[in-house]
Amino acid sequence: MGQKTHPKGYRLAVTKDWRSVWYADGDYKDLLEADEKIRKYLRDNVGSAGIDAIKISRSINDVEIDLRVARPGLVIGRGGSTIEAVKKDLDKLIGGKVRLNVQEVSHPDLSAELLAESISGAITRRYPYKRAVRSALKRAMDAGAEGIKIFISGRLGGHTIARREKYIEGSVPTSTLSKNVKFASQKAVTKYGTLGVKVWVTVPDEE
Repeated sequence: MGQKTHPKGYRLAVTKDWRSVWYADGDYKDLLEADEKIRKYLRDNVGSAGIDAIKISRSINDVEIDLRVARPGLVIGRGGSTIEAVKKDLDKLIGGKVRLNVQEVSHPDLSAELLAESISGAITRRYPYKRAVRSALKRAMDAGAEGIKIFISGRLGGHTIARREKYIEGSVPTSTLSKNVKFASQKAVTKYGTLGVKVWVTVPDEE
């Protein structure tokens, strides 16, 4: 049977939570577009901090954003200058009041999002894709992951015909809802075309 169910959506309300938490009565489309604008702005402007997750919660009067990053100092800036500028830009972007909470990722090498980003970034910089993948596998297992699975597809190594390669270390159950499996996908743009990177990481329950 094909794996057609999104790994995050499959585990919602079991081991995963929604990325956006709010109730809409007739203005769902507008709020959804605003959430996407917020996420795009943060990834474009503070993406170098290593964004693991962006959770958006809405109340009647304001918007609260929980931003999990590997390097919070890059978001906060010297004396808080960067984070204040980000808040002002977000206020103008959505026309409301934004509260931004920056949280540090305790174990970045257990984050599927950060691992996928590191692989795609390395490939974009013309780093050998096999070496980038094996480095990510080792970092995740050394950090305490129970298992990691990586799919990479496209014109690998500049070959004329696209193909897909799979790398697995440890245990990565696809149907066991009680297991905490993190998933992320990224794209790497090269001169030969775009490569797709998918990462699954099984982490201990306390993570």
